[in-house]
Amino acid sequence: MYRFSYAEVVEDAPRECRQREYEVFGQAIALLKAADGRPSKSPEMSKALEFLQQLWTSLVKDIVHPDNELPDKLKAQLISIGFWVMRETGRVACGEHNDLAALIDINAMIQEGLK
Repeated sequence: MYRFSYAEVVEDAPRECRQREYEVFGQAIALLKAADGRPSKSPEMSKALEFLQQLWTSLVKDIVHPDNELPDKLKAQLISIGFWVMRETGRVACGEHNDLAALIDINAMIQEGLK
């Protein structure tokens, strides 16, 4: 049986969280790529946009939580990106356009930052 000290568990937890976040962004990017160029009301587009909205809603809620220890400047930047993503997904959902390149790019940059 393995025994880990509290310090070892706490040290590993952030790495595991970042890995999970990295994987979730990968899933979002894959959905966006599969939906790119399809009609705004297609099942692929709806699934991608819903997933992305849920992802960024959760992230923003986590970022604004009082226990979040990210630097204030980084919090502000991530919240700004989150609001842009949510606005852009709304534009796509309303049929203004169906080009997901910018959403794919920004989410890929965020994912890359989690490495």
